[in-house]
Amino acid sequence: MFLFLPLLAQMRFDQIVTAADYPGTQMIPAVNALLSLLTLKLLDKERLSHIDDFNCDEALGLFAGLNILPKKSYATQYSYQTIRDNQVRLLERWVKKLSPLLFPDADSFSLDFHVIGHRGDETDLENHFQPLRGKAGPSLLTFFAMEQKSKVFCYSNANLTRVQQSGQAVCFIDFWRKLMGKNPQWLYFDSKLTTYEELSIIAQKKDVSFVTIRRRGSNILKRLENLPASAWHDAVIDIPKRRHQKIRYVDELIKLSGYEGQIRQVAVTGLGRKHATLFLTNNVKITARDLVTNYARRNGIEDALGTSVNFFHQDCLSSEVRLNVDLDTVLTVLANGCYRWLAHQLHGFDLSKPKAVYRKFVETSGAVEIAPGNRLIVYLDRRSHNPILREANLTKDHPKIPWLGNLKLEFVFS
Repeated sequence: MFLFLPLLAQMRFDQIVTAADYPGTQMIPAVNALLSLLTLKLLDKERLSHIDDFNCDEALGLFAGLNILPKKSYATQYSYQTIRDNQVRLLERWVKKLSPLLFPDADSFSLDFHVIGHRGDETDLENHFQPLRGKAGPSLLTFFAMEQKSKVFCYSNANLTRVQQSGQAVCFIDFWRKLMGKNPQWLYFDSKLTTYEELSIIAQKKDVSFVTIRRRGSNILKRLENLPASAWHDAVIDIPKRRHQKIRYVDELIKLSGYEGQIRQVAVTGLGRKHATLFLTNNVKITARDLVTNYARRNGIEDALGTSVNFFHQDCLSSEVRLNVDLDTVLTVLANGCYRWLAHQLHGFDLSKPKAVYRKFVETSGAVEIAPGNRLIVYLDRRSHNPILREANLTKDHPKIPWLGNLKLEFVFS
């Protein structure tokens, strides 16, 4: 766990939480409360009730700036004291400080929804389709934005209703412009994320380009089948190990109901599907080949959301209070950023998933000592991957931990 302290200290996590105005008490200040909740995310524990498994672990308590971690009643109750504004301010400051480290030139983002099913008693939650169950049921809708190159989550919102669903792309654009002073350059999302009216609003922002998928209707498919062979063009998607590399496409401008003006549609065959895939974009300069190649990277957010379900246990929530789930979702964004940073420091593990990083590096036994000279020494037991940690030299600047009395962190390997 102490492998994450250099990042949290460098980003001044204490200042981020204080500026977000999270609630705290004299015994457990806000910074220590957030760190104790973040501990469970980083430790692959699926429920707040499992915090009792570590009640006697003084080292984990020290990580959070406490003598031991709080009991499950406190951890469970804490989220009910927060509001959406706390989460937004935390995200703003976290992403602002993390971006120079992991995605300094961010311009492309993948957007997607994730449904968290409700498993408790009868509730008034709205019904949403749950892919794992294969049917609609009471659930909470969450929204995520991921920077494409680094695969780091940079925005989330679980405080959503069905009415607010179609406006989340614009909400993210506003969030990013307020944060970075400019709009995101590219947005990639599927057909169900927003409406044509919302696409028209995005298109009016001249510096924002989007790529999405249009739903195939029988009349559309018939028209494409009746086009002459001369209307189709050939292209090669030369991505290594890609199964379908040769494609054919039709590039045209069309009209859509609810969309002001014309929009570019690229119909592509040869992607392994029976019918053509219809790409919609407001950018007329990008080539059809690059459009298909870039949109393929959107699958990364689906993979990252799958990781959030499997490792960060995003679906292990049964609360019907959206704000309760919203805090847990933001903690997932923070934990994702921590693991992506650690993987970035480890040579050869840049693309490793959190589960692999956890098993090979984080899940390591050891001992912690507060030594003379204001030093916090972490002794890590012998493991085959320790040379990679030693090479990473995470404490090269001997960072001081503000919420631990400015102790200097050091790692010692057996």
